[in-house]
This record gives sequence, structure tokens and C-alpha cells, in this order.
Amino acid sequence: MWRERHLIRRRKKGEKMKTTIKYSLAVASVLLGMSFGHANAATYCGGGKTVTFAGIDWESGAFITEVMKQILEKGYGCKVDSIPGNGPTLEQATANNEVQIFAEEWVGRSQVFDKAAAAGTVMAVGKTFVGASEGWFVPEYVVKGDPARGIKPSAPDLKSIQQLSDPKYVALFADPEEPGKGRFLNCPSGWGCEGKNTARIDAYKLGASYVNFRPGTGTALDAAISSAYLQGQPLLFYYWSPTALMGKFKFVQLEEPAYNQACWKEIADPNGKRDEGCSFPGANVSYGVNSKFAKAAPEVISILEKATFPLDDLNASLAFMADKKVDASAAAAEFLKTKSAIWGPWVTVEAKAKIDATLN
Repeated sequence: MWRERHLIRRRKKGEKMKTTIKYSLAVASVLLGMSFGHANAATYCGGGKTVTFAGIDWESGAFITEVMKQILEKGYGCKVDSIPGNGPTLEQATANNEVQIFAEEWVGRSQVFDKAAAAGTVMAVGKTFVGASEGWFVPEYVVKGDPARGIKPSAPDLKSIQQLSDPKYVALFADPEEPGKGRFLNCPSGWGCEGKNTARIDAYKLGASYVNFRPGTGTALDAAISSAYLQGQPLLFYYWSPTALMGKFKFVQLEEPAYNQACWKEIADPNGKRDEGCSFPGANVSYGVNSKFAKAAPEVISILEKATFPLDDLNASLAFMADKKVDASAAAAEFLKTKSAIWGPWVTVEAKAKIDATLN
């Protein structure tokens, strides 16, 4: 009797253990399925969707766009594309989700993007690069000379824009077509910086002393700066970074009063007062991303959050582009091949191995 009761208890206990094991395996299977389902749902590129970039046409924007396209394509198997157009049109396309990523968005400088951000259709992600500047420059040899080229400094005491009214500097930067006046090389007509520089000329009371010269295109602006630099001539001009010329040549930015909101409001207004001058506002450059895309592709957003290009390396890549006369795609491939210490931390170990394999 005791033996029978003992065998019955052992049989019931075994059946209970089998039931528990089956239940545990079933739960594990469900959880595993949920895990894989979640991973597939979160992988935007894994679903066969295309990541469309704004086809930015300026050199830094084009280069950065190509680097990020190649990272997503080679490292994560994404389908990538780009749509050409001007800045405002592409920003609106980003808001409409026709474009998912605008790789070089100067936050706070575009009414289209600011309006879309306020409406929640776009968002700024990460920092594309940090430390960019814009203002008035002279070649470094003007202030410091260039012994290697036998150039002595022609304005060793020049430090600020306020000094430019001095007749000796007016004569130094003489306009070849209007004797007695200096020349300031502005942005091309139609660019946003052209109007603001014109306002600053008046605010610094330089209108009577300098010709406000506007080249026809950005290419003409670069050509004028390059020509003067290579000949060792003095030149006063507006410029910005990141650019190829910043990576190729040495410039000195002239000091001026710090940016303040009240001053800049007047400078930016075509009908504003010209009582005081101040510097351009600091640059906040991010990836402009469609908000719906950001929710659907967290793995891409994770990359963008880390993908900050060091300014010196960016300028050097743009100089490589110009010197070698290669397009943004070729320059991006060279960057990925030679600068893995920079972009490697942006991606997963697996993605980096895939990218390296395609380059080698």
C-alpha cells in the first residue's frame, strides 16, 4: 500500500514537472518571437524602405550627405537616394517626409525649417559639426607674413573690423576699379549673407570708404579669394567654414562686437536701423530629420546622434575634393577609408566591419 501511494506521488510529481517545462518553453518561445518581431519592426532598412536624403548642392553638405549615405548603404544594407533642389524646397520636402534627412541644417537660419519644427514635422538631431564660423577675413600673410613665400606682413596691427576705416587700411585693400576706396568682397547677390554684410558695412560706417563688391556666383567668390591668395595680395572678404578654402589656405578672422539679439534683429531686417554692428550668430548645425521617420528608424537616429565631423578634418576633406577634382562620393569614400578613427564610433562593430570590407 505504501509502495503504491509512493509511486502515485512520484508519477504526479513527474507530470507536474513536465507541465512546468512545457509552459516555460512556450513562454520562452513567445518572448523570443516577440523579440524578433520587435527587432524587425524597428529596423527601417530591413523592411526594404529607402532613406532619401536632401541633395544639398554646397560642398560641405554634399560631402556629408555622401558619407552618411555610404555608411547606411554599406554598413546597414539600406537603400539610399537623394533628391536635388534648393535649400528651402528640400527643407519643405523633409517636413513632408518626401525627404527623410537634411544632413546640414543650420538651425535657426531657415524660416521653413523653424516653422516645420514648431509644427512637429521635423526635428534637429545631433551635431553635424561644431565650431563653424562666418565673418570678415584677411589672408594670414597680411597680418603675419609668409616667410616661405617671401611675404612680409602688410598690416601687422590689424585685428578688428573697426580699424578698417583707417585710411592706411582703405589704401591697403584698394579697389582696382575705383581709386581712393577699398574693396570688400561680399557674398553673391541673392545670398542671405549678402544683405546682412551690406547692413554691417553701413553699421560700421564703412560705406563711404569701401566698394561693396558682389561676385556673380559662389564659384566666382572662391576664384577671387584663391587668385589673391596665390599671388600674395591683400584682400578683405566675407567667408565661412566648413569650406575647401578653409582647409587649403590660412585666413585670419577680424574681431568685432559679439552677437546680441537686439543688434542682429536690426541687421537682419532690410529696413532695420544701422546704429551698431555685431558678429553673426553662432552656428548650430544639426541633421534635419522628418519626425515620422525618426520614430520609425531609431537605429538610423542613433547613428546621426553620434555623427559629428571634426571641423578641421571636414575642411581637409573639402580641400581634397577641390585639389583632386573629385566629386562628393569619391571624397566620402576616401574619408571612410582613411578616417575610421572618426566614423568608427558612430556605428556598430558589425557595421564597421562591413564598411571596411567594401573599402578594402
